[in-house]
Amino acid sequence: MLNSLASRGLVKLEIIRALRNRKFLFFSVIYPSVLFLIVAGTRGGADEVPGSGLPVPAFMMVSMASFGALTAVLMGNSERIAKERESGWVRQLRLTALPGRGYVLAKTASAAVVSLPSIVVVFAVAAVFKDVRFDAWQWLALTGAIWAGSLCFAALGVAIGYLASGDAVRPVTMIIYFGLSLLGGLWMPSTTFPEWLRDIAAWLPTHAYAALGQAIELGDAPHAEDVALLVAYFVLFAGGAAWLYRKDTLKA
Repeated sequence: MLNSLASRGLVKLEIIRALRNRKFLFFSVIYPSVLFLIVAGTRGGADEVPGSGLPVPAFMMVSMASFGALTAVLMGNSERIAKERESGWVRQLRLTALPGRGYVLAKTASAAVVSLPSIVVVFAVAAVFKDVRFDAWQWLALTGAIWAGSLCFAALGVAIGYLASGDAVRPVTMIIYFGLSLLGGLWMPSTTFPEWLRDIAAWLPTHAYAALGQAIELGDAPHAEDVALLVAYFVLFAGGAAWLYRKDTLKA
């Protein structure tokens, strides 16, 4: 009971802190929408992304919504946790009833909650300014799939926060962040990559993440292999975060 109350309290605190951070809100909510308008605005709505079966605005809408959610959960989590470790806040939490797994899950869940505005704003901008249209069930499915998929990267953010020190966390996060975004096909279609790079991209979590929404836009269910890849990465990242948390506890 106490563990559950402590976890819920931490989730609520993390959400409030994130929503009060204007810089965080700009880069996770506004920035992806601006990028969408820039990229989608350079091509006509009838132009199709090669090999996708989707027009450019619809394809880039999913990519930028995924990019925004990735920004919210990865950048926010990693830097915040690294700073909390240095300030002693994490040490104080260890004195409460909150267990290690509860801390990791609370951080992951709170990050995923604040990623929802990133997704919704990109969808709204695409519908209003680029006339992107889908059935009601597709909009709901797109929102749910992209939101659920962000849990994988929220767990990665927790792991990075415990892996890197306060001084190193930003460059480490940025390298991983930009690498996953670029190679995973969030900024440009992976179908334009050389064959050897497409083979690498196919195994990245960001590639499977964007593929969830693209399948729904085509009227299909997300492919089982993409879901399985994201689940495998989530287990890996969450397990790594829990192990790093325990390791950090032993050092304290």
